[in-house]
Amino acid sequence: MDFDFSEECRTFQEQVRRCASASGGILAARAVLEGGQLYAADLYADLARLGCLGAAIPEQYGGLGLGYLHLCAASEALGAELAPVPLSSTVYLAAELILIAGSESQKAQWLPRIASGDVIATLADVDEPGAACACAGERVSGAKAPVGDGMAADLAIVSARKPGDADRLYLVNLGEAGVRRVTLRSIDPSRPQARVIFDAAPCEPLGGGVSAASALDRAYDRAAILLAFEQLGGAEAALRAARDYAVERRTFGRPIGSYQAIKHKLADVYMANQLARAHAYYGAWALDAGAPELPRAAAGARVAATDAFSLAAQENLQTHGGIGFTWEGDCQLYYRRARHLSLVIGSQGAWRNKLFDELSSQRRP
Repeated sequence: MDFDFSEECRTFQEQVRRCASASGGILAARAVLEGGQLYAADLYADLARLGCLGAAIPEQYGGLGLGYLHLCAASEALGAELAPVPLSSTVYLAAELILIAGSESQKAQWLPRIASGDVIATLADVDEPGAACACAGERVSGAKAPVGDGMAADLAIVSARKPGDADRLYLVNLGEAGVRRVTLRSIDPSRPQARVIFDAAPCEPLGGGVSAASALDRAYDRAAILLAFEQLGGAEAALRAARDYAVERRTFGRPIGSYQAIKHKLADVYMANQLARAHAYYGAWALDAGAPELPRAAAGARVAATDAFSLAAQENLQTHGGIGFTWEGDCQLYYRRARHLSLVIGSQGAWRNKLFDELSSQRRP
């Protein structure tokens, strides 16, 4: 049995990698971090032309209909380059929620524009304390923070509650009156976060006002696997950076990579990456096949990939020593992205609890 990507997926992955590299590679992340850009717009446009944004969107809605395996492969390539683009907010979350819960007219309206790169979308799910979002009629009020890519987004899927009802999902055009946005400070400014304030902003129920809980659970499972591949790409790149430095840097007449202290550290990273890859491949299969094991596979992939990227980023920094802590060094970029991705769809503790629950339920007679 072959547990690797197909040759077609690998070719698509290589095209995405070349596209990201041609746009500056990891230097693009530094440019966004230092230059005040919201994202790498040229790279995002190139990814749209390549078909990356619409890889998993069905052809009837303007996508390529290639399936999730191609999107997983692309995510790994973009993770290795720390691509500063709103892919997770727009494609992994918003597009998937529209596919899961949107009406036919909403799918036809928004998915082709997402696939073409004309619309950046995001999920505004986390209520700001004391300012929970409420819906009255076709207007929403309250505040959400943090909202990934909230400053750049044109469209938001907002969870809000009507009196006496459960949370529902609504589409809000962020260019409408009644919406105000404030940039938040975060550990990874190459992936900006925002506080979004709604003051009687016009809204449209997603799919007629579906329950937020069930739709979000399904969307988060899908996003967990796609993010796992992005984390895996970053972890592999951090390991390569540490290895290359360990071979090049010499002390006491020897490369530092010849010392057991370094060898053992990098071996631990390699093993964590291999474990994460196994979980990610299992998750990719479950996602593409729509298998009932998807929630368990998603939790496993999320936990393993978060652990792997965090360890790789930390050991890359430690291997570089003093220079690893400098602003000029790239170690900080891996560390920032690892910390950012560990929180975007819930904490590591929450996903560990979900994995425990899924495994426990599997054992019950």
